Amino acid sequence: MKAIHILLVSLILSVPAIDAGAQKKIRTMIATGQDGSHWWEGGCDAVRQILENTGLFTVEIIKTPARGGDMTLYKPDFSKYDLVVINYGGATWPEETREKFEKFVAGGGGVVVIHSSVIPMADWPEYNRMTGLGAWDGRDEKYGPYVYWADGKFVHDYSPGWAGHHALQRHSTIEHRNTEHPVTKGLNPVWRHFKDEIYSKLRGPAQNMEILATTWDDTKDGGSGRHEPMMWTVKYGKGKIFVTLLGHAGNDPELRYSMECTGFQETLSRGSEWAATGAVTRKAPDDFPTEHVYTLRPEFKPASR
Repeated sequence: MKAIHILLVSLILSVPAIDAGAQKKIRTMIATGQDGSHWWEGGCDAVRQILENTGLFTVEIIKTPARGGDMTLYKPDFSKYDLVVINYGGATWPEETREKFEKFVAGGGGVVVIHSSVIPMADWPEYNRMTGLGAWDGRDEKYGPYVYWADGKFVHDYSPGWAGHHALQRHSTIEHRNTEHPVTKGLNPVWRHFKDEIYSKLRGPAQNMEILATTWDDTKDGGSGRHEPMMWTVKYGKGKIFVTLLGHAGNDPELRYSMECTGFQETLSRGSEWAATGAVTRKAPDDFPTEHVYTLRPEFKPASR
């Protein structure tokens, strides 16, 4: 009997250890494939590196047909993923795909919406509810209010007007309006963001929405002259959505510098983890920007601690 026990113990000890971290990685899909004004290929490559370099995510890029192609062929299996990151600015997804995506999110799937992805698919009401606010693509007062920060609170402005504006790319100061949310907790509450295309004058349903951060939009070049939302969350059924307007990628390989900003990379990583799991395990990094100094990670890698 003793010999049998020794044999069993030997067999147990000889079984290779299971990599628990690998099993728990967040299965992520990047939805992309069209965007007439942005270098979506380079932007998606940067997002993939940012997320995978944290060690928390595995990422697969799923592309739609090219602009003008047969969109009915776009049928990703959302059920394979914990998180869908949308970096897309093209034609509206086909009805079957829209219905499956709505089911995925309402059932608890996580979603991240990046920069110009608040522009397309204005004719998809549920997408407008998921993004909370949108820009251009025919949006006006019928889509919902403008939302901005004034006098210590958020204002829902139902005055008529078109949605969407941006001036020339510039540096900006990001201010966290909720410093206790898992995405922002522990980070410097005011920080300098590198050169980016800053959107303003967005409007939409703005339901089940919590704004995490804003930036001042100067009146120069037609700006609103108010504190505009830059990052927010939306609840949709059991699903959680993180939206960031940061992260412009221009139309050539040299123009994704906004994604090199440490502030963008950290808030994207934290927002992605939160959307997928409801929690953030990443600690505030030593190289996070301060109020007057931006920092960059050209290789999209977190700083070693």
